[in-house]
Amino acid sequence: MSTTHNLNQFKDRQMIKNNVSKQNYFESLDSKQEILVDTLREACKKIAPVWPLENFVAVNPYLGFAHKKFENVAQELAAAGGIQMTLDTSFYLQKLKEGKITNQDIAQILSKKGRKTDVNKFIKNLEKNLDSIEVTKTIASVADIATVVTNKDWNRFATSRVSLWAASYFDNGQAIWSAANQEEDLFSAWKNEAQIDRTPELMGLRDFRKAVKSLPNHPVEATQVALEQLGIPIEHAALYLHRLLLRVGGWSAYAARLDWDNELYGGKDGKLIQFLAVLICWEVCILKSLTNSELNHQWNDAKLTFSQTIIQEELNQHLTQNLILQEAFDLATQRNILAKFAKVKPSTVEKSGQPQVQAVFCIDVRSEVFRRNLELVDSSIETLGFAGFFAFPIKYVPIGHEEGEAQCPVLLKTGPTIMEQLSDQKEHQKALTARVLNRQVQQVWKSFRSGAVTCFSFVSPMGLSYLPKIFTDSFGLTRPVPHPDKEGLSQEVYDEKNISLKVARHGNETVGIPLEQQIQMAKNALKAMSLADDLGRLVLIVGHGSSTVNNPHATGYDCGACGGHSGEANARVAAAVLNSREVRAGLLAEKIFIPTNTIFLACLHDTTTDEVSIYNEKDIPKERIEELVTLKRSLELAGHTARTERSLRMSTENKSNIDKMIIGRSKDWSQTRPEWGLAGCSAFIVAPRKRTIGINLEGKSFLHSYEWEKDQGFSVLELIMTAPMVVTSWINLQYYGSTVDNKNFGSGNKTLHNVTAGLGVLEGYSGDLRVGLPLQAIHDGEKYQHEPQKLNVIIEAPIEAMNGILEKHQGVRDLCDNGWIYLLAMDSEGKVSYRYTGALSWESTDELAA
Repeated sequence: MSTTHNLNQFKDRQMIKNNVSKQNYFESLDSKQEILVDTLREACKKIAPVWPLENFVAVNPYLGFAHKKFENVAQELAAAGGIQMTLDTSFYLQKLKEGKITNQDIAQILSKKGRKTDVNKFIKNLEKNLDSIEVTKTIASVADIATVVTNKDWNRFATSRVSLWAASYFDNGQAIWSAANQEEDLFSAWKNEAQIDRTPELMGLRDFRKAVKSLPNHPVEATQVALEQLGIPIEHAALYLHRLLLRVGGWSAYAARLDWDNELYGGKDGKLIQFLAVLICWEVCILKSLTNSELNHQWNDAKLTFSQTIIQEELNQHLTQNLILQEAFDLATQRNILAKFAKVKPSTVEKSGQPQVQAVFCIDVRSEVFRRNLELVDSSIETLGFAGFFAFPIKYVPIGHEEGEAQCPVLLKTGPTIMEQLSDQKEHQKALTARVLNRQVQQVWKSFRSGAVTCFSFVSPMGLSYLPKIFTDSFGLTRPVPHPDKEGLSQEVYDEKNISLKVARHGNETVGIPLEQQIQMAKNALKAMSLADDLGRLVLIVGHGSSTVNNPHATGYDCGACGGHSGEANARVAAAVLNSREVRAGLLAEKIFIPTNTIFLACLHDTTTDEVSIYNEKDIPKERIEELVTLKRSLELAGHTARTERSLRMSTENKSNIDKMIIGRSKDWSQTRPEWGLAGCSAFIVAPRKRTIGINLEGKSFLHSYEWEKDQGFSVLELIMTAPMVVTSWINLQYYGSTVDNKNFGSGNKTLHNVTAGLGVLEGYSGDLRVGLPLQAIHDGEKYQHEPQKLNVIIEAPIEAMNGILEKHQGVRDLCDNGWIYLLAMDSEGKVSYRYTGALSWESTDELAA
């Protein structure tokens, strides 16, 4: 990552600190205002956070609704924002024709719903009404009605103005000039600027500035006044407030992310509440500025719908039918997964002697393809799966950076801070100076190219000098931009860099890991990986990252378990700790023995190119160098076979040289689909590798190694069900939301993207901040590469143990009880034998498998 990343993180932290200092806004309120704040907070909790492009991690877009049934949320979102939670009926009918969905699947769902409709009659009715689609009525805002009444798109105008201001206020260093005052709290900064901005009045909103000025300076008081002037009682405001947040859902999500981080570290919320106050003030100012009698009349009629229950009394027939089809499609997916397990007998090969090589990969679905091919080319290699931060939730500070990067899931707080370094102190200082100087030169060059005067003189005299680089970049001979991990470093320095575990001071914080903490982290990691015994001669800790260029969402292809970064840092730290003699000696007291001939290797799997790098080869003694040579040969061969398999999904006519084609995509600045990422993810399997080793899961399954017999008290199972299971559901539901409603939960056409504020993208030159995945990440131009399938979690563990964890953790139980994920149990023979039905009850899968 570049030095800009440090600046961005610093500004983010400053913004969070400012949020803490402004908490007096939500203190010393009267009882009526407290009720209002509770109502505002309730609406804000329905908005899922979105992380900036520098660490774009997957987020469940329905995060605030897990406590409600899936179908009820579908109705609520349709009413609040016209949001769809299924694809069009035609998609499911096509799957029915293809045999992917069967009549029996639909019959089971109809029976489950208590509907006595004949299946054939149900399908004929769908086909008959395919062209006459009924749409659930969405509640209207003032801007919506003003757009209809005046025939001017005030909705779009208001969104554009709010987005332009938000981009300036939240800017993380992209803009040369900042119009918004980032030193002020959010609401005050907006109000002060809105009082002098003449744009709304020039567009026809008479006395808009005066209307803004008349509102109180306190966001809660301003909201209270605005709602009174709009004529909306607080008890009927919930759906309306949610509607406003969804209208500018991207910036709402970014404000929610600032609140998320603040609350994670013990602070309070507040940013999104203030942002919602801005949106409400825009509404009342539009109403007052237009002074249109028809607008007032229609607004009064619209307010009547706010008093109705959130879920419409008369359910939308079209949406209800589509929800049945979606559930039937999910059922068909389960049936397909069960069939895979039924066809292949689990491996019964017993281990004999010390394993030669063990490779621990991230559970990422892309690792499944590489693991399977690695085992095929070298049967002596055992692969395991574990969350890609490898139980080392660190903050990592690269050379030349002041602030660290969180290398752990966003659900967790970061642990110890680790510094990147060179062993030789003089060489380290030279590399540090070179990297800082490189960044300073880049900043000056950027200012020269973008300056108000110099930008006009830049193109003519300097443009021709770029031709050679444009030529070599266009033909894939060079990479358009340096790899962020290598930027400012020579190849020699990059190869020599390492990490330091030594406890020391860096700025105002302590860095490194004390020996006792190293021992405890090593113990936790080995037990969680089921590696507390029977370790191999070589144990690979394989993180993953990606190689793409001209791709704003590049970090979305990196490791989500590492906070949207490459897993290199975690792999380096894990290997260094586990190779430490002092740590191994300390582990003996914990009854964990690491053989003296066991060497842990820190590795990185590039998911775009399927190449694996080994960072600490020098830890292997000369007398064992042949083992390294054999291992590298196996990794190269597995890479080739994995690339060949993955190429079948790539839309390209030139497949004569698969390796060249796949690797070329990683540095092609015109490539909109460098890889498919996690598209297709539909299963999370928690079991020993022997249960899946003979099954081709098509790169659609997260694979987590787990042996419940070794898990005393089921503490590891509890960790898996409360962390990786939740994170994989986030990933699955992000892809789901981006597929069924890319307009609201995706980011549209990536060829139209423009990066704004250094945080996210706009689709085009204006509009709201876009969230979720681009269309190109889920669709190849002809068909969906990710189809809307909810996650199937298959766990080999006693049902009583899983029920105990569900009882203890309401949030996890909500995911299962309310239909956001499906939970299935595998028995001791490797058969997926039971399916969770809710309320701690299970049913046999025999009928489903048939």
